[in-house]
Amino acid sequence: MSKQADTGDENAAQRQTVAEFKQAVNMTPAQLEKWLDTDDSKRVGQKHGNAESTGHQSGRRIVELLHRHAQDLSAADIAHMRKVVGYIHRHQAQGPTRSDPASSDWRYSLMNWGHDPEKK
Repeated sequence: MSKQADTGDENAAQRQTVAEFKQAVNMTPAQLEKWLDTDDSKRVGQKHGNAESTGHQSGRRIVELLHRHAQDLSAADIAHMRKVVGYIHRHQAQGPTRSDPASSDWRYSLMNWGHDPEKK
């Protein structure tokens, strides 16, 4: 395969990742920033000791990514977008463990990753 074909395939894959990211992340940067400042946001998620949770840290990166233009995305940015899409899809499939998903840790964890399942 030629180098030009490789670049075309890479560009198509990058465009697809960006599109999937935009579909999965349904919170605006302002909504996500406001959420990340809450105690519930800081409480949920996988942590090591008192460190910031993986999801909370990802949320801060998602805010940055939402402000970037597609042409300014690095390979690391695209990789993180893929990670976000994968997490959101896996976590959505699990569903809440309680009868009230609106105030569940399941929802709060998804929101740290930029997806509010209650948002219409």
